[in-house]
Parts: sequence; structure tokens; C-alpha cells
Amino acid sequence: MNSNFIKVLNQQAASYTPIWLMRQAGRYLPEYRKVREKAGSFLNLCKNPQLATEVTLQPIKRFALDASIMFSDILVIPEAMGMHLYFNEGEGPKFSHPIKSTLDIDNLKVIEPEIDLAYVMQTIRNLKQELPRDIPLIGFSGSPWTLACYMIEGGSSKNYEQIKSWVYQHPQQLHILLEKISIAVADYLVAQIKAGVDTIMLFDSWGGVLTETAFQQFSHQYLSKVIERVKMSTPETNTPIIVFTKGGGVWLETLDKLDCNALGIDWTIDIGKARQQTNKILQGNLDPVILSVAKPKEIYSITKSIIESYKIANDGDLNGHIFNLGHGILPSANPDNVACLIDTVHELSKR
Repeated sequence: MNSNFIKVLNQQAASYTPIWLMRQAGRYLPEYRKVREKAGSFLNLCKNPQLATEVTLQPIKRFALDASIMFSDILVIPEAMGMHLYFNEGEGPKFSHPIKSTLDIDNLKVIEPEIDLAYVMQTIRNLKQELPRDIPLIGFSGSPWTLACYMIEGGSSKNYEQIKSWVYQHPQQLHILLEKISIAVADYLVAQIKAGVDTIMLFDSWGGVLTETAFQQFSHQYLSKVIERVKMSTPETNTPIIVFTKGGGVWLETLDKLDCNALGIDWTIDIGKARQQTNKILQGNLDPVILSVAKPKEIYSITKSIIESYKIANDGDLNGHIFNLGHGILPSANPDNVACLIDTVHELSKR
């Protein structure tokens, strides 16, 4: 595959810095909103391979992006494990019966991804048929810690009091849950690789809410276990792995120890400083709000500063960087700003 994105992940020279955007298929696109309405609900959209394929392809058709990420949601795993997932408009995901006891953990199902998440595998197979040959497909999962947050909190949270009570009062029970989730996550990612994705990404969206010690015990340890199980199960593929811990810029030296190819970073750390703390490929790190509020000349200036900071820290070499946002694109993002960003990255980073 002649892809700058794959070249960078494999530590090869690229002709320009590749760019893709987290949540690039989403509500900021009018064509997405039409399909979402047709589906009837977000979960229906995730579970319909034909419609999930359609929305995955929308940003690829509209913009000069260098990679595609399959349309799905990280919470399909706990749902497949037996938890009832639903979405209230404007409130985000909810579980009707959050985990409250070891009995709830015992009752979680051991998943068979090809059966329990067959709709995701079909979406992947569809996309590999329909994507342009030079556009790689990214598969993904939430990290064990992040999934556990949702499963115990019952949804999004401001302070994570429920799961942190497990961290401090019931750590052994939490480790049992995280172990169980880790196996499900790894097996799910292996199934995605076998279905045809070109790379996989682990979203540790809530790793940054932990103390450094707790992060190592309850997040980093299980990221490592997932990666190890995936690599042992797919030794012949050598599929690149990206890990993104939101708020993890303070722990780059710890994250550097993971057996992955790339680390995603958010906007709270300068990419030049990040480059000095790890030898991994770096992915990031524009503040997503900029695409909602800035004008093209501001987007150009801020994008240039990120690229220049990376270049200076990397001894004048732009290789080893995948441009992305520091988190998912916002529903309020202006599609014209997205196009401006992509063109700017390509223009400023041509070798």
C-alpha cells in the first residue's frame, strides 16, 4: 500500500506529514446527520454495516485525508459482554445497570467478537472493498480502564467517584474486572485485524484522570496486556498499533515503554517537548476547538507552529509525525476549516 500514513507508522520516509482526524465521521458533516436520522439512533447506525460504511466513507470523499477510521463506538464491547447500552439525545451513552459488585463482574459474558460483534467485522470487510487502495483503514477499541470507567459510572462522569472508590477501596476486584475487559479488548482487536484493518488504535480517553501511580497500576498495565495478547495472536501481520491517553502528556516516558508504534498526544503538551521524551511515532495535536472558532489564517498559523515545533525538536526532520487533533472533532467544527487544515498540513510538510 502506497500510504504516507503507513510509511510513517513503519518508520519510513514520507513525502509529506499524513493527517487524519479522530471522530472524522461525525455530526459536523451535514451528510452524516442525514444518515444518522435515517438510522433512527446512534446505536442503530453503529450496528448497520451498510450505513456505518457509508458514514465512514463520507469524510474520505469530501477531504484529502490520509487514513480512514471505521465508524463504531468503544462501548460496543461492554454491550457485547451483556450490559444494556442506550443513548439519550444530548446526554451521551448510558448503561442501565452499572457494575456495582463482584457478582456483576462474574456475570459479564466472555465475548466471541466474530459472532457478538459481527456487524463491526462486516463493516470492516465492506470498507476494505470500497476504500481507495491508498487509504488505510484504522480499527480501534477503548482501553480497559476507559471501558471500566463507563461500566462502573454508568456513563460519562465529571469526577469519576464511583470507579475511584474501587481504585482506593476495592483494588483487587477492579483488577479482576480490568483483566476480563483486557481479554475482550484484545480479542476484539485481533478479530478486526483478521477482518482487514491496516492498523489499530487504543483510546485511553480517561487515563488522564488518574494519579501517576494509579495510572501505572490500572491503565498502563492493561494497555500493555492488550498489546501483548494482540501481538501473540497475530504474529504474521505486524499490524501497527497507536495508543492515545488523553491527558497523558505528563507520562510519556511511561507510555514509551509500551510495545506500540505510535503515541497520540493531546494539546496540553507542546509536540516538541513530547518529541524529546519518546522515540515513538507521535500523533497530534491541534486543539479541536480551533476548527470551530478560528479563521483560515489562524488555522494556518497554529498548524505551522505545531509542525515547526516538531521539526525543531526532531533535528530538522519532519518524519515520524502523524498530524491529528488532540481529541475528537467537535460537532460545531466548520467543514471548510477542516479542509483548510488538511491542505495546510500537506502544504507545510512537503518534503
